[in-house]
Amino acid sequence: MRVVIAGAGSVGRSIARELLNHGHRVTLIDKEPGAMRVSSVTEAEWLLADACEISALDQARLDDCEVVVAATGDDKANLVVSLLAKTEFAVPRTVARVNNPKNEWMFDDAWGVDVPVSTPRIMTSLVEEAVTVGDLVRIFTFHQSGASMYEITLAREASVVGKRVSSIAWPSHSVLAAIIRGDRPIPPSPDDTLEGGDELLLISSSVDPADLEELQDLLGGLPDRSPEGAPEPTSATAPGPTAEAP
Repeated sequence: MRVVIAGAGSVGRSIARELLNHGHRVTLIDKEPGAMRVSSVTEAEWLLADACEISALDQARLDDCEVVVAATGDDKANLVVSLLAKTEFAVPRTVARVNNPKNEWMFDDAWGVDVPVSTPRIMTSLVEEAVTVGDLVRIFTFHQSGASMYEITLAREASVVGKRVSSIAWPSHSVLAAIIRGDRPIPPSPDDTLEGGDELLLISSSVDPADLEELQDLLGGLPDRSPEGAPEPTSATAPGPTAEAP
């Protein structure tokens, strides 16, 4: 696969090295001469040019690449590169770095972005995932489908603990993708029994808060502690009149 990366800073170079190690062909573009650290990624092609200009992207042969990664430190530049890649060169897939979370709402298909990558959001999700028990945490959203991956670590006393996967009434909008028990990922089967401390990975197609609350209640809810068969409490009745002592 051929990948063009706009932005040859530390992020762009790191991505390039990883892709090269996986056998892909990489071209790095940057308009700053100081970013041309060719010796740091010798196997990549390098191009000193402004990736926001069509002539530069033409020189980088975007019509012959499968993926464009907009990895500059400027959100405006990343949006322009993504838009040009889609509209002028019909690149199949664009990945854009989001530097300022406030700009994340713009990184969608209207600007030619297939996959926005927000480092602050990813780090927040990973922190929450690491320390939260019993709460549903969104890990990642698949941009094209709109579905999201969620994680929840089951509390020891969660109501689903001890139940088989097949006996749980999973919402129609969600699918259990994996169970992580200790350091072992488990592909869920109908006969698997959930245990306290299990980390569940789920895919949900819904963005409706009510649907996500349903999933949260199902997996994060605690069992009913009221004793079975206990009589319903009754309201106290006033005692009847008593005979007065003679």
